[in-house]
Order: sequence, then structure tokens, then C-alpha cells
Amino acid sequence: MKKLLALCLMAFTTVTMANYTLVVPQGPGGGLSVWSQIVATEMNKYLDEEIVLKHLPGAGNIAGVNEWHESLQGDSKVMVATSGGNAIKFLTNPSVVYDYDYDAIGIMNLNIVVAKRVGTDGSIFPKGLGHAPEAFAIAMLFCGPDMTMEQYKACFKENVNWVPGMKQKEFRLAFKRGETTGSRENPAAFKKHIKPVIDAGEAEMWFHHGILDASTGNHSDDANFPGYQFEILFEEKWGVAPSGEFYDAYKLVKSVRDGLQKAIFIGKWSPHAETLRAALEQVANNPDSIAAIQKKIGKYGWTIGEAGNKHVGVIMSMVTEDAYRTLIDFTQDALGHEVEYKESLVK
Repeated sequence: MKKLLALCLMAFTTVTMANYTLVVPQGPGGGLSVWSQIVATEMNKYLDEEIVLKHLPGAGNIAGVNEWHESLQGDSKVMVATSGGNAIKFLTNPSVVYDYDYDAIGIMNLNIVVAKRVGTDGSIFPKGLGHAPEAFAIAMLFCGPDMTMEQYKACFKENVNWVPGMKQKEFRLAFKRGETTGSRENPAAFKKHIKPVIDAGEAEMWFHHGILDASTGNHSDDANFPGYQFEILFEEKWGVAPSGEFYDAYKLVKSVRDGLQKAIFIGKWSPHAETLRAALEQVANNPDSIAAIQKKIGKYGWTIGEAGNKHVGVIMSMVTEDAYRTLIDFTQDALGHEVEYKESLVK
């Protein structure tokens, strides 16, 4: 009730913006920005009023979403676009105030694909907070089942060179040169940057994380890369399915990042949600619109409206105390990232 009253107050105090506005928490040209512009352009074909992007970059994409959460969602026509990076920082960064307690317009549940250089074990890998799911998967593939947290941390540190200081373009070039032996990309970027290295016989597919099924809370194989899901490869190598607290932490971090990789939200009280969802449904069923979006992110579909809200709910239910503490402990100690356990997130 307090939140509803606060949102109503913001509605009276926020300057109303023309048409619909989609807040993008990064500058023009970034991956989320380009995707947002494509989606807005396609949705505009089915709306009487135009969606206009408003870029609010800063603080690693946190500032814009924070501003939308605290003030701009008070305008019923203002949406926000978020990325997987926003989702991981929601779990780990104390400066985040946004909470995903919104209405979903649409969510794209994507995947990250991992490759390694031929003749290597992929253990020279670019460091990044957004790469935490890859680190968890690599630790389990290298170290096996039934290990304690301390054993997983020691095994990872012994076997993996988590290379710091590389931006995206730099680690792509380093992988092509053989300076790193492992790399990861979204499917569209994988096709553009990594597949040519594979086709040249210098690299090979390693694994991917699968696609979250909100009806079960589990992940299934990605039809775009069949047979390479982490769970499949783990069981083939170690003879048992992955399980335990470390695996639960992995499921949490990959579900948060990839399950919320590309999303558009609006305030729960907005009367425009159904109009916007209806436009997105049209986009999701138009072959030309599908092709335009898939060119950017690969062949993945939408979860729209109430199905999107359920999808978010399933992901948030994974934030259990044990899984969350394991995620923070490993990310801080083994991976060397400054992160913080947020008591308020544990259900």
C-alpha cells in the first residue's frame, strides 16, 4: 500500500513526457540501446503514439534504472529497458534500488554460448562480474561434484586464470589471437565473432547454460546449440547430474542474468500496460519484426505480460539464503569481485 501511494504521488509530481518513453540505462550504440531501438521501432507500427528512447547512462547501467524506479515510473507512459547486467547487479551491488516489482511488457530469455581454443581446456578466461555464470560452470566441469565451497574455490583458483582488465572488444581479439583460451558471447555475437574462429579450425563449442522454463524452474537444451547444455556435459563427464548448494548458486546467477537478459517493464499501476503488450504481441507474431530482432540477439522468443510476471517470480524464488550466500562468497573470494550480500532479497 505504501508503495502504491508513493507511485501515485510520483504521478502528480513527474513531468509528463510526450508519447511513450522507453528509458535505456546506457548511451546510444550499446547492446541494450540497439535492441531497444529495434523493438521500439517494431512496436510503433501497432501503436497510435510513438515510443521514444530516453538514454540515461551511468554507473554501469545502474543509474538510469534507479532513476526510473525512484521517479520516472510515476509517469504511466514511461517504461524501462533492462539487461542481464542490471539483473546481476540487483543481486550484488548495494547502490541498486530497483527491485523488479513491476509489470512486464515483455522479456527475452536468452542464452550465453561459451567456446574454447582447440587443444586447450579453456582455462584462460576474461574476468567480469557478468561472466560469473561461466565461472561457476567451469568450476564444476573442472572440479566435479560433491565438493565443499572451500574446495571449489581452491580448485577454481588452481585451474583457471581469470584474466582482469579486458573490455569486450579486447577479450574478443585476445581469443582470436590465442592469448585467452576461453570466450563467451550472446548467440548473435557468437555467430559474428566466434563462429569464424571455429570454422577456421582454431576453436570449438564448449557449453551453454540452457533456457529457463518458468513452468519447472529448470533449464532445457537450446535448440540453436543442441547437446552443449552445461547439465548435459556435466553428467557425461562425471556420471551424475549436478546438484547441491554450489549448483543452486549457479542456477540462481544464470537464471537472473539470462532469464532477464533483455526486458521491458512499466509501473504496476499503469493503464497503458495492456496496449503496449498488445503491440508487442503483434511484433512477436510478425515475421519481418521477428527477423529484425533476431538479427540482433539470435533466435529467441518473447515472454509477454502476465507470463513475464510469472517468469520474474520464478527467478526471484531462487534467491534462497544458501544459494545467495554461496553466490556472493564464490564471486567475492574466488573471482575477486566486490559484491555485497543484500539481506532484503532473501525470501
